[in-house]
Amino acid sequence: MLRSILMGAVAGARAMTPLAALAATRGGARAPVVSAGSLLLAAGELAGDKMRDAPDRVVPAGIAGRLLSGAIAGAVCADRDDRVMGAVLGAAAAVAASHLTFRLRAAASRRWGQAASGLIEDGIAVASAAALARA
Repeated sequence: MLRSILMGAVAGARAMTPLAALAATRGGARAPVVSAGSLLLAAGELAGDKMRDAPDRVVPAGIAGRLLSGAIAGAVCADRDDRVMGAVLGAAAAVAASHLTFRLRAAASRRWGQAASGLIEDGIAVASAAALARA
């Protein structure tokens, strides 16, 4: 269940990154269109995050997307018999991490700027999702 929670937390920072990491590691050869599509969506999210007019991740639509992504990723990371609990834990972790990472990013942006703080957050999210997807 720890992987479900941690992958959900990554979804709180970057909604598409956990899904892209899981699609690339678990279904890349069997579902290349899904894998490529999720990677493109994740790349778009990473780029869009640096825009000054990007919406906050804690607006209702942002939370809803992260909750859904966290639930899916949490279910995928859980054992077959624990998928419902994995989804619940992943979703809860995504919502909590959304608020935490929003506050951390705001503080980092004031100190280092939006682009630099976003790139650091991207690196942490991508590396974490990749490591969790391979675990």
